[in-house]
Amino acid sequence: MSTVLQLKNVTKAFGEMRALDGIDLALPGDAYISLLGPSGSGKTTLLRVIAGFEDPDGGSILFNGKRIDTVAPHQRGIGFVFQNFALFPHLSVAQNIAFGLENREVDAVTDRRAVEGLVKDIIALVGLSGLEGRAVTQISGGQRQRVALARTLVTEPRMVLLDEPLGALDANLRARMRTELRAIRERCGVTFLHVTGSETEALAMGDTVLVLDSGRIAQSADSDTIYNRPASPAVARFLNCYNLFPGRLEGGAFVGSAGRFSLGNRPATRATQPAYAIRYDRVAVRPREAAIGENEVRVEGNFVASEYSGAAVNSFFTLDDGRVFEVETHLSHAAPETYVDQGRYALVWKREDALVYA
Repeated sequence: MSTVLQLKNVTKAFGEMRALDGIDLALPGDAYISLLGPSGSGKTTLLRVIAGFEDPDGGSILFNGKRIDTVAPHQRGIGFVFQNFALFPHLSVAQNIAFGLENREVDAVTDRRAVEGLVKDIIALVGLSGLEGRAVTQISGGQRQRVALARTLVTEPRMVLLDEPLGALDANLRARMRTELRAIRERCGVTFLHVTGSETEALAMGDTVLVLDSGRIAQSADSDTIYNRPASPAVARFLNCYNLFPGRLEGGAFVGSAGRFSLGNRPATRATQPAYAIRYDRVAVRPREAAIGENEVRVEGNFVASEYSGAAVNSFFTLDDGRVFEVETHLSHAAPETYVDQGRYALVWKREDALVYA
């Protein structure tokens, strides 16, 4: 698959803060790329630098093999969908979509029939047929999202940047729009770079997931690899599904304030700081006196509370070092357990399910 966008050692600072700290990445054509990271990690800055709304301090950006660092945003062939949609409230659905075609500086389309034909086609593509004459104030949030996307796609960009495009929608609509955005992208055959702070959204949508940490790409991989084998403690933390322990490796064990965890033959992943991670859904809750197997690890904790989320229950325990430890139980596996408030329990997992960073 050919590379559509390449960044080489791209940097951007705002005063003393390095928003982008040597970004290197290559994005393929005809793919859905998710960009995940916490607030302040540089996600939106990276998108704005690619789009041309911000100038990088250093490095180079190549689009279709040509440098675009100094090319004006409207001449890059890259579309941008804003988080708040940025639609014109006084224009209809069709007029909003046509605006970019009719008013762009390069190759503006002035023939009314040509505009109407292009707008009709793109409206059908994004599923808005029948709403052409509606004001954008009279349609739903999901429909406004599609209008914003159609306005970008009608100009036939080779790549579309989406800045948290589902952030303004309610939970049910977000879930539906995930599927619709992927289907629209596949029909268009262009690359989408979708920025989000939601790990669920990033993993569900991206053919490739990029994780941004303090202005650097911490990991680039498919969703399964990111979820099951995060490359660093920081990536594991962003995923919000791992219990993380600081500590050190010592004599075939990981030692920290929560205790000594035997590693067996478990290999360690290189990282800037040692850490031990176990995913919430890999932990079993047992009576305190229950025996453990030879290949198992345990800590003890006091039950605090449970949260029911429909498909699963998340239970919270405090360990002796004050750390909160989380256990996720999927209800398809078993009926939810009832724990005694402040009751003492053994929290047990298999050695091979842990991730060790050294």
